[in-house]
Amino acid sequence: MKKFFVIASIALLTVWAWVVFSKDGQNTSSRSVDYKNDNNMEKNTENQNLKTAYVAGWCFWCIESIFDGTEGVISAISGYIGGSAATANYKSIWTGNTKHREWVKIIYDPDVISYWELIDIFWRQIDPTDDQGQFADKGFQYTTAMYYSNDEEKDILENSKKKLSDSGKFEKEIATKILPVSDFYEAEEEHQDYAQKQTLRYKAYEIGSGRAWYKKETWADETASFTDAESPKNLPDFTNMDLKERLTPLQYKVTQKNGTERAFSEGNYHDNKQAWIYLDIIDGTPLYASIHKYDSGTWWPSFWKAIDDDKLVYREDNSLFSKRIELRSKKSDSHLGHIFPDGPQDKWGMRHCINGASLYFVSYDDLEETWYGEYKRLFNND
Repeated sequence: MKKFFVIASIALLTVWAWVVFSKDGQNTSSRSVDYKNDNNMEKNTENQNLKTAYVAGWCFWCIESIFDGTEGVISAISGYIGGSAATANYKSIWTGNTKHREWVKIIYDPDVISYWELIDIFWRQIDPTDDQGQFADKGFQYTTAMYYSNDEEKDILENSKKKLSDSGKFEKEIATKILPVSDFYEAEEEHQDYAQKQTLRYKAYEIGSGRAWYKKETWADETASFTDAESPKNLPDFTNMDLKERLTPLQYKVTQKNGTERAFSEGNYHDNKQAWIYLDIIDGTPLYASIHKYDSGTWWPSFWKAIDDDKLVYREDNSLFSKRIELRSKKSDSHLGHIFPDGPQDKWGMRHCINGASLYFVSYDDLEETWYGEYKRLFNND
């Protein structure tokens, strides 16, 4: 039996060596992509409300394959960051003598998966304490980093790294860098979707490098999140889908059973005048802002518009004697209220009549600390 395992191990390592060392003989043409002016994969990003995340986590084959299979990810693209365009090819980078890292660009739908959820997934693919590379692969090109495009992303990354460090999960210091994003060089075509194109070679590489066993040992049965906000307002646990446990009876009745709260209900925010944004109480999606709120005289919270109409679903409601249009939150499918054509005529003429029990508020002063800092623009521009 021992002889069998020795022979099997040698065979596995031989396959792994063949996979690794055969890579540098492949086509070495890569395409430079300015991340600010990428007209290839992201040409419709704005219209589709898509966003992009950037991570370097060892071999791009492995990181790309994980995110390609993640719900809400539209595309994951392998490439190189840093160094010069002249050496942005696999053959040069594999030597370890350039200033590039292997990098993955992740295009995702924020209505399906959030930025911090992507970062949680990323942590679970790497050894964040290794500053020399990852697993069997050593060299600068295999070191880990997370890249931000704006201050909000930077804050999320820094808080996430701190929370992972403070968790005590690792004895060593977290070595993963947090850096501003720069120009991106797309890797050669044969490196895109490698796990699908070369499944056996990919699996041999993942096992032979030690990554598969590391993930199993380090993250088995691990459910902790390292990116949820440490908020002074103590945001609800939007990941807890045991709604009967998390919600009050009224909140559950309204959001899950299409109920209607009574006018003047405690906490329905009908008379609130503060600078707030209102979140879907089920999943935290920002739905309304106080600058669009007005006194309709109905004693239910009323808004003349939503923050983003694409986050709502309009549905015909014939549950009473007259036809109405129901408003639901698109991502969570929770009931919010109804829309009526009797809103302010100097605005859009519509009234979003919302149950306060379907909302959770975050004040303007707490937006930064609860990951909703980007919505400060609403109050600054209006």
